[in-house]
Amino acid sequence: MKYNFIKTSIDHHVFKLTLARPEKRNAFTPTMVNEISHAINEANVNKTVRLVLINAEGPVFCAGMDMKTFENPEFDTLNPEIQNQNISLATAISQLNKPSIAIVEGNVIAGGFLIVLECTYIFANKEAKFSLPEVKRGIFPFQVLASLIKYIPQNKALDLCITAKVISAIEAKDLGIVYDFLEESNINELINSIIVNAPKAIYSGFEAIKKLSELSETQKIPFLLQSLENLKQTKDAKEGMSAFFEKRVPKWLNE
Repeated sequence: MKYNFIKTSIDHHVFKLTLARPEKRNAFTPTMVNEISHAINEANVNKTVRLVLINAEGPVFCAGMDMKTFENPEFDTLNPEIQNQNISLATAISQLNKPSIAIVEGNVIAGGFLIVLECTYIFANKEAKFSLPEVKRGIFPFQVLASLIKYIPQNKALDLCITAKVISAIEAKDLGIVYDFLEESNINELINSIIVNAPKAIYSGFEAIKKLSELSETQKIPFLLQSLENLKQTKDAKEGMSAFFEKRVPKWLNE
């Protein structure tokens, strides 16, 4: 698939999605959102993919929404291979159902938060800055707030939204947004520690955590017990137990 604003590749179970609109600070357009959605769906359905890595070209990871293209679609560049849907970036990214790593080498601004906050891990360059300037423009980062409160207390999330202050990657790590710094991390070691494990089991975990938010407290335990029983019937679960008792490396089928 040829994309206008992103690039994708697969290498050793890792699906890499690169934001590739550096001349516009990777600000996303409706077509770019649909391309991201398409790529994530491709990663989700590909059984060989066990982890998604998201990075960006240029000095800015993502500057948020390209206001001109959302106000006037004529400024966008359509992708003839994709039928554009009215889908938000938050919805597109939330489709991820596999472990994911955001590699943040440049600044994350406004809606750019939506990409990194949906990732399982965020690794950032210490020089990177994070900011939500929407209130300076008379709007509010509603969707980012919803994602932020998964990471940090509501009052701290609101503080970032209503003050529009710029924070460093170091401050973002102290808050619990950034997992670790690029300069001090062995990301390949983390990737390898993920992809050697049962992909079907991990996928089931991602399914469960999304479903939990829809359930009442009394529904959660029965749901989790049933999820475990269902998983025990899979080929990967049976292979994992056989490999354990036979003291060998399991051969995962993602089934």
